[in-house]
Amino acid sequence: MNHPARLALEDGTVFTGRAFGGCDTGPGVAGEVVFNTAMTGYQEAITDPSYAGQILTFTAPMMGNYGVCREDSESRRPQVAGVVVRELARRRSNHRAVTDLSDWLAEAGVPGVQGIDTRALVRRLRIGGAMRGVISLDASRSDAEVVELALGSPVMSGRNLVAAVSPDRTSGWNEALDVTSSSGGQRRWRVLALDCGAKHNILRHLVQRGCEVTVAPHDLTAGRIRELGPDGLFLSNGPGDPAAVTQTIETLREIAGEIPTFGICLGHQLLGLALGATAYKLKFGHRGTNQPVRNLLTGRIEITSQNHGFCLDAESLSGIDCEATHVNLNDGTLAGFRHRTRPIFAVQHHPEASPGPHDSAYLFDCFVHLMATRRPLDAETMRQAQAAGETAPA
Repeated sequence: MNHPARLALEDGTVFTGRAFGGCDTGPGVAGEVVFNTAMTGYQEAITDPSYAGQILTFTAPMMGNYGVCREDSESRRPQVAGVVVRELARRRSNHRAVTDLSDWLAEAGVPGVQGIDTRALVRRLRIGGAMRGVISLDASRSDAEVVELALGSPVMSGRNLVAAVSPDRTSGWNEALDVTSSSGGQRRWRVLALDCGAKHNILRHLVQRGCEVTVAPHDLTAGRIRELGPDGLFLSNGPGDPAAVTQTIETLREIAGEIPTFGICLGHQLLGLALGATAYKLKFGHRGTNQPVRNLLTGRIEITSQNHGFCLDAESLSGIDCEATHVNLNDGTLAGFRHRTRPIFAVQHHPEASPGPHDSAYLFDCFVHLMATRRPLDAETMRQAQAAGETAPA
């Protein structure tokens, strides 16, 4: 598609390129403009529900090289509001691909812009922070009018986007990773996953480790959780401002730790808020597959996949009987915590890391250990899980 397209930011900056994907016929599509530094994994990122309400910019210079594959989506459809790339590959080169990036986005109605200077865009976002923006194909509107649309769109702080991506009913999950199960095929642990926008690969990792996984709406009550009687409670990733997901926070405030509990990304933030920690919005967030994290309990450095715009305040852990377990080495922000006396732990990064890296997959084994012992997570358990993960077959 050679139709002109514009990306307008709330600070008045307008980038002009060419449209691809969904051909929006209205005034434009709005979202918070963010960037991802991964070199690969565009399909996984675009289908990650944590990106709901956001226009996703890729920093790698070309996207779409390997098309779109049935097996690689992290949810049932693209979740982003829009996509921005420097260059869209003219053809796909992958025997697994069933379609190309542009046609796939067009089918989902998601607009894209190619041909803009993404380096200049990312620099502006790093200096000014993540901003509201609009992708517009409407040539009848002036640049100033499109900027006004961006200024009139909702800000991310205070937005509860979880309800739009969470399921409306409880169901089982049976899909496993395409590897030999580390449990020998014996399913022992019943895990209830509160789905705030869960990536599919998280659930696959749980199944691989012998868990019988039930996926539930994010607003399931504490009473209903007790009725289901799971061995473990899992809190997933998801979009929006964690402080706005009040129903889930109230549920966790009542039940977290009564059942061994593990949280990832938004789940990490929700658990912290439920326990009494505080959260804040990062300037431009952490999004990519190359984020270095130090495990404070083992001393090991892990390269991690991350996607979040909010963060827990590490200092707020001291008054709630919790302590940091992981720290982001780029900026020193909190990347994980554990409760000292209750079987609760959580991480800000993504140990399922689809498409990679896989340094933190041992955390799922730590969750299994938590369910088996019903005791707080300790350093020795983490060390053993890390060592076992290093010797496991690829």
